[in-house]
Parts: sequence; structure tokens; C-alpha cells
Amino acid sequence: MRWKNLGEKPVHHCKWFKLNLANVELPDGRHLDHYVLRQPPVALCAMVDDEDRVLLLWRHRFITDRYGWELPSGGVEEGESLTEAAAREAEEETGWRPGSLTPLLSLVPNPGLSDNLHVVFWSDRAEHIGDPVDAFESDAVEWVPLAKVPDLVAAGEISLANTVAALLTLCRIRGL
Repeated sequence: MRWKNLGEKPVHHCKWFKLNLANVELPDGRHLDHYVLRQPPVALCAMVDDEDRVLLLWRHRFITDRYGWELPSGGVEEGESLTEAAAREAEEETGWRPGSLTPLLSLVPNPGLSDNLHVVFWSDRAEHIGDPVDAFESDAVEWVPLAKVPDLVAAGEISLANTVAALLTLCRIRGL
């Protein structure tokens, strides 16, 4: 059963998103107004070392007022590829430069409200280049064993959907 978007009117926009009001036709012919968030893509970087540890950030998110482990991530800048954005965010937030990046997965975390695409890349090499430029983004940067990921997810210490999906995928790939 397909819903049809018959057009959108802008409500608000800023550098992080556009909020539109869509005129939606339901399969039975009824119409409804539906808010839609149009957002630029987000790139994430998972760096895994020889000991099957992944580099994570311990962050507080003020909106949910929760702490948790996350992969370095951020928006794609003008003229930048997703791969370049993932590498840049990793360097800025962790002080580590990833080796060659491989696509891991793509997901849309909230398709009932937003078109926001999250693309995760991973590398099995990383080089420490210094302190994080964006140190204000996290309380800690640590190498966390991938084998602990399922327990950290179950305990709620990893709850960000894109990080959960990426890390559980890496656990499967690495046979953990």
C-alpha cells in the first residue's frame, strides 16, 4: 500500500535540516498533512585494530540526556564525498586517522519522519595523529573490544541506532 506525496511546502530551514509539510494521499484516497524532515547525509567511521577493538566516543546527548558509546560521525560538507566526511570526522573527533575505508552499511534511522541517510565506513587500520580537534564532543575516546558490544547494547551503553547496527555488523564480519 503506497502513500503518495503530492507536494511539500517549506515550514522552516537551517543548515541542519529542512522541515516541510507534505500533502499525502493514502491508498484509500484520503489526504493528510504530514511533517517531513529533509536532512543531509551523515557519515560514520568504524576503526578496528588487530585486537578486534573498535574506537568509540563516550558522549552525552543533551536532547535525550543520556550518555553512551558512539562511532565518530557527522554531516557531509559541501563538495565532500561520504568517504571523505567519515575520515574527517574520525580525525577531528578522535585524533586517529583511519586507513583505507570500506563501505559497511547504509541506513535511514527514522523513515516515518526523515529522509536522513546514514552511511557507515570501516577500516582495519588507524594511525594516531594527535589530540582530537573536536575534543568538546566527547568525555572519552577508547578502544573497546568488539566482543563486548552485545553486552554494552543490552546494558543500554550503546543505544544510538547507527552505532548499534554498525557494531553488530562488524561483530558478525569478524566472527565474534
